[in-house]
Amino acid sequence: MTKRLAPVVLGLAAALALTACSAAGSTTAGGTAPAGSSTAGGTVNAATATSLTAFGSLENLAAAAKKEGALNVIALPRDWADYGEIIDAFKAKYPGITVNEASPDASSAEEIDAAKTNKGLDTAPDVFDVGLTVALQSTDHFAPYKVAGWNDIDSSLKEQSGLFTGDYGGYMSIGYDSSKYPAPGQLSDLLKPAYKGAVAMNGDPTQAGAAFAAVGMAAVQSGGSLDDYQPGIDFFGKLQKAGNLLKIDVTTATVADGETPVVFDWDYLNATHVKDNPAWKVVVFPGNGYAAYYNQAVNKDAPHPAAARLWEEFLYSDQAQNLWLKGGARPVRATAMQKAGTLDEALWSKLPPAPATTLVPSDAQSKKAGDLLGQEWAAAIS
Repeated sequence: MTKRLAPVVLGLAAALALTACSAAGSTTAGGTAPAGSSTAGGTVNAATATSLTAFGSLENLAAAAKKEGALNVIALPRDWADYGEIIDAFKAKYPGITVNEASPDASSAEEIDAAKTNKGLDTAPDVFDVGLTVALQSTDHFAPYKVAGWNDIDSSLKEQSGLFTGDYGGYMSIGYDSSKYPAPGQLSDLLKPAYKGAVAMNGDPTQAGAAFAAVGMAAVQSGGSLDDYQPGIDFFGKLQKAGNLLKIDVTTATVADGETPVVFDWDYLNATHVKDNPAWKVVVFPGNGYAAYYNQAVNKDAPHPAAARLWEEFLYSDQAQNLWLKGGARPVRATAMQKAGTLDEALWSKLPPAPATTLVPSDAQSKKAGDLLGQEWAAAIS
């Protein structure tokens, strides 16, 4: 993967709607097909296909996927970046393919664990949606695949052989119940007694991408950098000592019932809670804004390899990219779609304003931070 110099400082358009670049052309794959992989374009081994070219057409890929009859997804809450509508749109477009939705609240690390535990079984996940740190640690579980829109995706947001690819992104933010808590104007406000036992994060930062980003945001807001997450870890240690850290994983249910009233999470996820609590507000702190993308990958041991690849093609289509945008996330093909006139501009205009500086971690920075968290996190919040 192309390494970016650290720290990475980008404007909003560059960071979250990156300009299309010239990337390596898609490769093809063929071979002896296993049962169920014959298409109108010939015999294809779906498990080794590295691009749509291997199938000859999207219609041929869809035919192979329908023959498999199922797709296993994991860790996709239906209220996360509009994934519910995306899944339903896929089922409507490709009737006959049953979408099995496993463990919607699982972390990125737990997705990989599920692949290990269920390897060789029909219940194994076909695809993954993971944070960058987990993606970098898990490439031996991924099959290279380049979607038809590969050239629309900036080279810094994809592993160059197609093992994983950025899909949608956002800013780390604070969501809070404004009927019970004051608006935090800066990170240090969360250390005040007003937030006693109230501040939660979305998962464990050693396993979950959103929680990892919360520590990253705390770092760049506390004098640290993308190369130094220690100030972020130290901040959460202070939050724990102040009695303000709430060790409950955030879900829609915990927010709706008031169990997690102040939340570190992606701006597009925090924004969804307004429907359950009209007093819920979202803040992206000024100054240094922490942004990142999640990543798509195909399980190399996918029980439904054609359906896995069809799902990837759908996710990077204009239809699904606009659905992510509808969910408040920034789709990775946004700039190319703007140029083509296929981006929903009304939805794009509703995205919250960006902070003055956008910081996006590189793969090397994410790995370094992940190693540090593995060593320091447990002790910091004990």
